[in-house]
This record gives sequence, structure tokens and C-alpha cells, in this order.
Amino acid sequence: MASAAVTVRESIASAEAAFTRAYLHFGHGTHDAGDEAAWLVTHVLRIPHERLGESLDRPLTASQRGKIHRLVSERVSRRVPLAYLLREAWLGDHRFYVDQRVIVPRSYIAELLRERLAPWVSAPSRVTRALDMCTGSGCLAVLVALAFPRARVDAVDVSPGALAVARRNVAAYRLKSRVRLLRSDLFRDLRARPYDLIVANPPYVDARAMKTIPPEYRREPRIALAGGEDGLDFARRIIADAGRFLRPGGLLVVEIGRHRRELERAFPRTPLTWLETSAGDDLVFLLRREELPPSPAEVQSRPKQRKRSGP
Repeated sequence: MASAAVTVRESIASAEAAFTRAYLHFGHGTHDAGDEAAWLVTHVLRIPHERLGESLDRPLTASQRGKIHRLVSERVSRRVPLAYLLREAWLGDHRFYVDQRVIVPRSYIAELLRERLAPWVSAPSRVTRALDMCTGSGCLAVLVALAFPRARVDAVDVSPGALAVARRNVAAYRLKSRVRLLRSDLFRDLRARPYDLIVANPPYVDARAMKTIPPEYRREPRIALAGGEDGLDFARRIIADAGRFLRPGGLLVVEIGRHRRELERAFPRTPLTWLETSAGDDLVFLLRREELPPSPAEVQSRPKQRKRSGP
């Protein structure tokens, strides 16, 4: 007697139950076991997520059931983020190739780029040169290029592996003529160029958190996560050097995790503007070129005031 067919609905429910029993950690594109199960099944069946509802009673083939079972088993046994198993990650409606040479994209800056950083950018056509620092998979560089069609974008990372992944995503979006990939330790190996916009999602996990991150996060490159003792090592360097690379009125937009209080203590005289995201207003800050603190080089180059003698 033939066994009853398994539907998409039943397959998602089974995967969700397995993920829940395994106490997996999420946050690499999904928020819970149900979301992750739906993503896995729709990927295997090549169903657009928006059409999942009309496909729930569709029966699965034996081949599809086998592939789903293997992916669920690997996700549970190895605690590998699903994005790595599927070789894909999503930021909004945009798909990106990923593997373990890069962290899984999850930047809140992507939300801000959907609105083209309004009202801080008055017109998209005014952004003609942009820089994505710590580009990783190249996802933000691609989104910057799509948001600002006249912009040429430099995408920078210190990791050759990350740049190889970014190259693949830039090619997939047919942006090779507008997005240039550069290897550098932040600004260190770059020529000073006047950018209208610099975005950065640097490593910002503090030392204490790095000791307790779940297994899924340990699968990601440590170099892309660890931000020093308080998580702000890279943010400090970016703030210190960005002024040399911005045009007058140019914008610096940086994501720093939940470190707003620490950053405000570190830069008490800097007028940080905190941008609203779906997760709150303590994750991403904005500074105009004129609001940046002077760099160490600028401070040293200032003429010293002579002490007055006499009354």
C-alpha cells in the first residue's frame, strides 16, 4: 500500500518541530523555527515566498522530501546557519550568494537604503561616489548602487575570501561597471577620494559576548564579528579617518549593534544622529562631514597658540 503524500504544509510543520526540539538559534535571516522551516522548504521547491500560501497543500515528490530531510538533519546536527546550507541570504527582496567566507547579511542599513536615506539625501542623483566599508558579501555595496543609480561604489574589505564572494554578487546584479572591489584594512590602503556617502557595517561584537555566542554564530568568520573589548574598535577608527574621504556635506552611516550608550560616552562632543530602524534607534548612526571630530593628523597640523606674556 502506497504511503500518503506529504504536503508542503506538513513538511514545514515537521521541519519546524525538529528545529524547536533541537533548541537552535536563529537570526541569520529568520527569527524563529517556523520562519526557518518555511524558508528551507520554499527554497527546495523553488516556490516564491509570497506564493507559499497557495502552495501549502501541494504534494512533495520523493526527491524533494529527501532533500528537505537532508537539509533539516544537517541544520540540526551541525548547527550551521541555514543561509550557508542553501548558499543564499536575503535582504528585503534581494537575494545574495553567501558561504562561510562571509557573515550572513543582516544589516539594518539595508532598510534605510530602501528609502534612499531620506530625508538625509535630498535627491538620489546627488550621490555620485559612495564607499561601502567592510563590505563582506558585497550586499550593501549592491544596494547602494541600486538605490543611487548615478553612483560609482567602492566596496572595501580586508578579507580576500570575502571579496571573492562580493565579486560573485556584484556580477549577479550586473554592476561590475559601477562597483569596484578593493582590499584594505579600513581606510589604511585607500587613496583619499571625495565620497558623497560612506556606509559601514563593521565588526561590533564585544569581547564578553564573543565568549558566549551560540554555535551558529561561531560558524561565521571571527574577523567579521569581533569588535574588541567594547565592540567599538572599528567604529572609532572609521570615525577618526572618514573625514579625509568625505566631500563637504558628505554622509557617514555606520551600524554598531546595541552600543549607543558606549559610543556616546566615547564621543561626548560629537552630534551623533541615530536613525530609526525596525529594531529601534540605537543601532545605526549618521554624521555629516562637518560634524566629525578632527582626525589626529588635523589636530597635529594646527598651529600652536603662543602664550601671551605680560598683562
